[in-house]
Amino acid sequence: MPQPQPQPHHNSGTISPTASPNYVGLVRFLVQPFLESPETLSVDCEISQALNRAWIRIAFESTDKGKVFGRGGRNIQAIRTVIAAAAAATGQSVYLDIYGSTTPGREGMSFDEETEERSPPPTRKEPRGNDGPKPIVKPRLR
Repeated sequence: MPQPQPQPHHNSGTISPTASPNYVGLVRFLVQPFLESPETLSVDCEISQALNRAWIRIAFESTDKGKVFGRGGRNIQAIRTVIAAAAAATGQSVYLDIYGSTTPGREGMSFDEETEERSPPPTRKEPRGNDGPKPIVKPRLR
């Protein structure tokens, strides 16, 4: 029995190992449904053929941050997983960087102004070691 000839449109979805996926289109497809104003999404992609690596940078309004990240970071983790799978299919690794809002806010402040607002980290006066027995903590009974 003769084998049917494959149709040309069947091959249109395959990616050759040397070609990179359309990361910008993929990220837009995955992120835009979470945004109140999808036109604020900015996606930039840099691909290094020598390192087989892609860096994707996205920015959107900070008011949509909760929806994009999702509860416990589930949405953004799923987005990262899909992008990583697309990269792995072509033998690449991918990094996704997420930047804050495009509206002026804290990111407009200079480095000196930001450091003045922060309190210094707590310092230890005594080094920990085997100085003696540790206190016994008793569980609370309710």
